Amino acid sequence: MLDLTGKNALVTGIANNRSIAWGIAQQLHKAGANLGVTYLPDEKGRFEKKVREVVEPLNPSIFVPCNVQDEAQMEETFKVVEETWGKLDILIHCLAFADKEGLSGDFSGISRESFTQSLEISTFSLGNMAKYAKPLMSEGGSIVTLTYVGGVKVIPNYNLMGVAKAGLEMTVRYLAAELGPQNIRVNAISAGPIRTLAASAVGGILDMIHHVEAVAPLRRTVTQLEVGNTATFLSSDLASGITGQVIYVDAGYEIMGM
Repeated sequence: MLDLTGKNALVTGIANNRSIAWGIAQQLHKAGANLGVTYLPDEKGRFEKKVREVVEPLNPSIFVPCNVQDEAQMEETFKVVEETWGKLDILIHCLAFADKEGLSGDFSGISRESFTQSLEISTFSLGNMAKYAKPLMSEGGSIVTLTYVGGVKVIPNYNLMGVAKAGLEMTVRYLAAELGPQNIRVNAISAGPIRTLAASAVGGILDMIHHVEAVAPLRRTVTQLEVGNTATFLSSDLASGITGQVIYVDAGYEIMGM
């Protein structure tokens, strides 16, 4: 029943084959979507090479650099989408960043610079991408982003990212209200802790995973592909009545009090 044949999906945030965005891209491809992929450019081209190798089996028809702090690159990314596909149906936002200062020590000690950079990349970028995606979603569409329970509850060493994710979840609601009349749905997936490149920056990530495995109702954490399945569902017509929501894919951990 889940068929995305003929749908165009732009996926951001793939860093390597452990990325949640990679799990999402695989499942979108499996459902028949045409894929476009962005990567974070760097001077030596290392990220481009790594991401290109990872996504090669999915044969993306778009592969472009996109640093969300560079407005010209943002504009160019969606210009390529328009020129290649003519329309966009699905936008996957898997972008987040906080430096070491933002993920350790006293929260009150976080600098203005760290706070601003993290919120720009992790939170503002969703609304900014939606601005460019909106004209291309002429037949309606689905925007999906990634969040974490640290956006609603205090998680050790998550610090600044918790504030960024809280802002992201509220951004989802405001965008859903704005874009709903155009039949564009906006939702977030709150995934359980997974060993990814981004997660490795969070101190004690393995302890967090073991804790979830011990406490969550399913007595395990989740996989990238399980998150990918939910993202694919939210991107499909099967989820046509769902918008503005945060869907927990965390083996049930969020319901537990202790």
